[in-house]
Amino acid sequence: MITAAQLRAARALAGLDQKTLAEIAGVSLPTIQRMEASPGIVRGVVETLTKIVTALDAAGIELIGENMPSQGSGRGVRLKVPPPLDGGSTTGSGARAPKPADSRRG
Repeated sequence: MITAAQLRAARALAGLDQKTLAEIAGVSLPTIQRMEASPGIVRGVVETLTKIVTALDAAGIELIGENMPSQGSGRGVRLKVPPPLDGGSTTGSGARAPKPADSRRG
């Protein structure tokens, strides 16, 4: 399984635009556009997905499944699961920055 965000990130990391990835993979440009615009996990014909993953692999991209270790030894990027916004966390997008000091006071 591959998510739309993972596909976009993999393509960007490889330095490929949508048209070039489509050409390398042997699929249509609208197919790449549709897959990258889809919410969540990319759905499509297995053969088409395989062509895209193979093209990304040939471009040096290792797709890493959720909770799976990387098999490669190069640099990479992994998307973390954001912490829950339960109000008790002091990290993540729920944290507030401290207010700046009032510069008018002496």
